[in-house]
Amino acid sequence: MGNCYLIIIDGLGIGAQEDAHLYGDEGMDTLGHVSEQTGVELPNLSKMGIGNIKALASIPSTDSPLAAYGKMREVSGGKDSTTGHWEIAGIQLEKPFPTYPEGFPRYLIDEFCRKIGVDGVLCNQPYSGTEVIRCYGEEHTKTGKPIVYTSADSVFQVATHDKVTPIEKLYEWCEIAREQICVGKHEVGRVIARPFNGEPGSFERISDKRHDFSAIPPKNNVVQLLYDSGVRTYSIGKIIDLFAEKGFTDFQRTKNNAEGINVLLEVMDEVQDTFVFVNLIDTDQLYGHRLNPEGYAGSLEEFDQALPDILAKIKEDDLMIITGDHGNDPCSTSTDHSREFVPLLVYPVEKAKCEDLGTRETFSDIAVSVSEFLGGTGKFPGSGFLKL
Repeated sequence: MGNCYLIIIDGLGIGAQEDAHLYGDEGMDTLGHVSEQTGVELPNLSKMGIGNIKALASIPSTDSPLAAYGKMREVSGGKDSTTGHWEIAGIQLEKPFPTYPEGFPRYLIDEFCRKIGVDGVLCNQPYSGTEVIRCYGEEHTKTGKPIVYTSADSVFQVATHDKVTPIEKLYEWCEIAREQICVGKHEVGRVIARPFNGEPGSFERISDKRHDFSAIPPKNNVVQLLYDSGVRTYSIGKIIDLFAEKGFTDFQRTKNNAEGINVLLEVMDEVQDTFVFVNLIDTDQLYGHRLNPEGYAGSLEEFDQALPDILAKIKEDDLMIITGDHGNDPCSTSTDHSREFVPLLVYPVEKAKCEDLGTRETFSDIAVSVSEFLGGTGKFPGSGFLKL
């Protein structure tokens, strides 16, 4: 069969979807705006054909793309990592995960406090992760009360200082929230443990100790079905957390994109007939949410510079797909994800039905194609883009 490598550049959108106004995301264009504002040059992605998907100010198109190219539309409600990755795996959500623009209901917070044995929480509002520890971190260190907050996404986030609450205790609290609090109509996409350290005025999140507790995905997804049929499945980065640790033979969590790329290159030397699912987080976590277009551009350049080494390890029977899971426009005034199309690159171009794959009607076209390539038996919404 060969190996199938599916690489998600987190938060890489390529223009607002037609329904973006429903999410307050009119005019968002992550890659387009980063290209305009920074002049980022991505010569290897350009050779792949990313500049053929749409006109980009600093990234030219090519007459002979190495990959088939197109863009994909998200049909599930929402614009978060769980929803995006799940749809890529073949799960289309009929209704979005719940969000809490006014904070969580008082009775939900009271029950959480009772379950974990604290007198109360701080914040309970949508907040930027860096700002919330700046505003509430010192009070937390004095009272011991956990900082609970959310965002525009469906997340229940708990932040604690590692000297006040041991990180393992924070994980226990988040497991309680996942299993006993955020259930039923309050089943959020993710409960996220957000430990931090430092002193007042200089608190910092401990990024490599963040832990996501995802909702459990339906079993009819390409990861689980490949795993059940005996195909080796390998997670690199936060993929394992987004799928609640279900359906993977092997996994490696990573601290940043550099580590993720290095792990991928190492794994490519050892796997055979394997589905390798990769998430590169820095574009989203470090730069999109923090409205840093230069940092975002630098992260794209880092991946672009690694592409030749990655391509050199692709064997004749292998397939590689590069895409995103939602947008996160660092050139906007919003620190939230954005409802955007995502780019699609399929390498080598000869394995695709055509060079220009156009606008795909769902992210789940990837699940269909991956299943077909690896001999899976799953039936997913959407249509495949590979030659059979």
